[in-house]
Amino acid sequence: MDETTRNSAPRPFPEDWQRALAVVAHPDDLEFGVSSAIHRWTSQGKDVVELLVTKGEAGIDSLDPGACAPVRMAEQHASAEAVGAGTVEFLAFPDGMLEYGLPLRRALAEAIRRHRPDVIVSINFREHFAGGGGFNHADHRVLGPALLDAVRDAANRWVFPEQPAEGNRPWSEVRMVAFGAAPESTHYVELSEENLAAGIASLDAHEVYLADLDGFDQKTFLREGAVRAGERAGVALATSFEVFEV
Repeated sequence: MDETTRNSAPRPFPEDWQRALAVVAHPDDLEFGVSSAIHRWTSQGKDVVELLVTKGEAGIDSLDPGACAPVRMAEQHASAEAVGAGTVEFLAFPDGMLEYGLPLRRALAEAIRRHRPDVIVSINFREHFAGGGGFNHADHRVLGPALLDAVRDAANRWVFPEQPAEGNRPWSEVRMVAFGAAPESTHYVELSEENLAAGIASLDAHEVYLADLDGFDQKTFLREGAVRAGERAGVALATSFEVFEV
């Protein structure tokens, strides 16, 4: 699995594919930029499935995890609907405590074999995000490498061989794995005003979560991010990705 060249301006993300699997750790992760691209793709008739590795139960300080998980899951379903993603699934890994290892790789490989995507989309797993900011969340840093390894696992019939026996045949047709908001982007997706508006609506759907973020202006945040990504790409609005070609 090869990283694309880092030393040139980002290039357009290929769109000659039909099925994407969007995999992130928490409800709200996709909505900080990637969801606007998802809206562009679903508007083209592409199929996008959202897979959440946790239920986000540790994500709202004012809510006990048992009460928080159903709220976060409902908000993610509403968020996916805003950008046309028809399927949302949740795994049962603990929020805030993801660990790299075989259980995570196994679950991700099973999802890849079952959904058989052409491309996989996630968010940045590097230590910092584009534009700096604080140290990236531990779950994000764990998920990225596990996801890249699971792509290879899913293609190898001798890795997790119980899955093919259960009907999930190996899948080796993933072409690219793309991580949004990475500090060194290689590709961009041009956004229309409609795409951006849908992306903002998808983040707005996380109403309870956002209410716990004192003073955060999601509309300004997403528009400014799309403008910055667009400036680097030479278009009005964009979202950027670090792409690994398989």
